[in-house]
Amino acid sequence: MRIGIFGGAFNPPHIGHVNAVKAAAERQNLEMLIVVPTGIPPHKPLPQCTPDPGIRLQMTKNAFSDVPNTIISELEIYSLDNNYTIDTISAIQKEFPGADLHLLIGTDMYDTLDTWKDSKALIELVRIIVLSRETINISSTELRDMFPERKGFEYVCPATYALIIKHRLYGAKPDWDWLRKSAHLMLDPDRIAHVDACEAEALRLAMHWKVDIDDAREAAILHDITKKLDFNENTCIIAEHGIDIGDYGENEAKLLHSITGAAIAQSVFGVSRPVADAIKAHTTGSLEMSTLAKIIYLADYIEETRDFPGVDTLRRLAYENLDAAMIMGLEMTINDLHERGIAPHAKTYNVLRALKGELA
Repeated sequence: MRIGIFGGAFNPPHIGHVNAVKAAAERQNLEMLIVVPTGIPPHKPLPQCTPDPGIRLQMTKNAFSDVPNTIISELEIYSLDNNYTIDTISAIQKEFPGADLHLLIGTDMYDTLDTWKDSKALIELVRIIVLSRETINISSTELRDMFPERKGFEYVCPATYALIIKHRLYGAKPDWDWLRKSAHLMLDPDRIAHVDACEAEALRLAMHWKVDIDDAREAAILHDITKKLDFNENTCIIAEHGIDIGDYGENEAKLLHSITGAAIAQSVFGVSRPVADAIKAHTTGSLEMSTLAKIIYLADYIEETRDFPGVDTLRRLAYENLDAAMIMGLEMTINDLHERGIAPHAKTYNVLRALKGELA
């Protein structure tokens, strides 16, 4: 059996790795590929931003999941000692006796091959295949620099990028188009126009009130991601995250999406606490609302697709006096609910009283 062996830090794995291996496998008629994410490389220390071994292993599994006849080996990844290729190859040789082993390496590694441990013995055990630079059009180092700039998502597979954003690996911030598409998939189609308009309004308010526009944009894009879920689906998320929801009842299911949306925004999209708090407060408000939270509450209320008596006045007020706009918005909400025979949540009353200075 002709087996290709491809090792690396995969920090993170990207399409250049995958394309290079696919091309080599086709050229060399390899029947199996063994991909070996390294644990502790002897020649070059891993950067401080390197994820835990388990996450790096999962990213590698995601990256090579569509490559046929491929095994992701754990021979090195959890090792606490330096990993030497000669030891890994010897272990693979014992597992696949008689196999024709091909070691796939980049040109940079090939240039230093004579410095590797027992390099002469290694060359006798495997055939060295140097990967073409034409198939590797990006480096992991470049990607680690790109992710904090909301770039680079196209160079990694979707599952790996989602994992990077979930844990905010490498200081990553989500690409805006990716985040919107991800959020839109979680919405009823007729909700998308509202969310897009809310994003635009939140940006204008954030710039006007000098609040971090990236935080405002993330909160606005994600604020309704659990809106379409029913009461039981929301309570499942609440139980899964161990959230105490207090006195919310089944008749207040529509309010729960702010709580579950904040939880999913953190657990799936890795948003910061201020962003999660803003999402959580966008239905009933909160006694400790930040300026960001007030912006999201009002953007949700006054975005351009909204059309109800008094909305133009509220829009103007939102750019003149944020707290006054909050008071007006809360009063309008309470009056509207009363007219429809719905009792407003107690939290809404308390937030209104706090803004008016009526709470002790």
